[in-house]
Amino acid sequence: MTRRTAFGVAFAGLAAACTTTTNQATQPTPAASATAGPPEEVLGTGTVPIALLLPLASPLGQSFRNAAALAVADFPQGNIRILVKDDGGSDAGARNAVQQAIGQGAQLILGPIFSAAVSGAASVARPANVPIIGFSTDVSVAGPGVYLLSFLPQQDVERIVTYAGSQGKRSMSALLPDSAYGLVVEAALREIAGRSGIRLLSVERYAANRSDLAQKAQSIASFGSQIDSLFVPEGGDAAAAIGTALSQSGLSGGRVQLLGSGQWDDPRVSSNPAFNGGWYPAPDKAGFQAFASRYNARYGAAPPRTASLAYDGATLAAGLVRSAGPQPFSEAVLTNRDGFIGVDGLFRFEPNGQNRRGLAVYEISGGTVQIRVPAPRSFAAAS
Repeated sequence: MTRRTAFGVAFAGLAAACTTTTNQATQPTPAASATAGPPEEVLGTGTVPIALLLPLASPLGQSFRNAAALAVADFPQGNIRILVKDDGGSDAGARNAVQQAIGQGAQLILGPIFSAAVSGAASVARPANVPIIGFSTDVSVAGPGVYLLSFLPQQDVERIVTYAGSQGKRSMSALLPDSAYGLVVEAALREIAGRSGIRLLSVERYAANRSDLAQKAQSIASFGSQIDSLFVPEGGDAAAAIGTALSQSGLSGGRVQLLGSGQWDDPRVSSNPAFNGGWYPAPDKAGFQAFASRYNARYGAAPPRTASLAYDGATLAAGLVRSAGPQPFSEAVLTNRDGFIGVDGLFRFEPNGQNRRGLAVYEISGGTVQIRVPAPRSFAAAS
């Protein structure tokens, strides 16, 4: 076994342990857990300080703080202490928070969530050679020493379009939101479709208020049998309107193969008959479900889907301190090609700061979700 492989295996074992055990003695009372932590809150009592930068005034920031606290409780022998800092979600707030954290000896920065804050944090952390593991989905802020643990939309596109090509799909259309997210997935779609030998016949962009969704869907439907698949990445709040447009245009019901993104990993999509038979990529569900159950038991509420990023970041830090030697957060360790396994499955950081994840492919069937292709457990298996 190589030294790098040992890092990946060690963290895999750590993550597996954390999905099945909880340190009951360190859990706060429900009243305490519902209260926002103070700006200088410290999680854990280990000797290695790391910082966690979050917009603590927001529910999202508090959920990430809660997830990190759960990780510390699940793995108390991790020998880290987390300095919780409020970045206010801004460039200036993040810069100030990183300056404080580095002054307190922080060896790693977890967060921020928002791209502007990641940029601000990086402007201070990079000159100090303190790496960042951020939670933004904006790859423009990634780079050497600034790694993104988030669910990147480009990977969703690559996973589902490549899979569709492997299943014989050769002529595709796309129904995309006219937004920054839509631009990102369109760029990825054009590149990956071309690489996969798939003709992209049309791309329709609908307005933010979705008032023209029906018209755009009908435009795609006019191509008839010329298309065999339709990429519709948006889900969540948009699911009902998209479902109606698909049904009214005749694009649902198996006429074309519907393809989605990780945003489809949502009961508002799977329960909508218009999406029946659709395929979408997402991490393995078992790890997140176990995490969400423990989070709910501790805090009395379900976590946002992305809260697991803070849990995996904190657990990764603890695992590396325990197993990766005297420089646990060096570039060589963090960009280990074998990767790591967290509650959201297999991932690794690339030298350019982006990440790669091992994603499963799911199919919506009669209101339930079935696995078509399991998530890989190693990058060798994913290749």
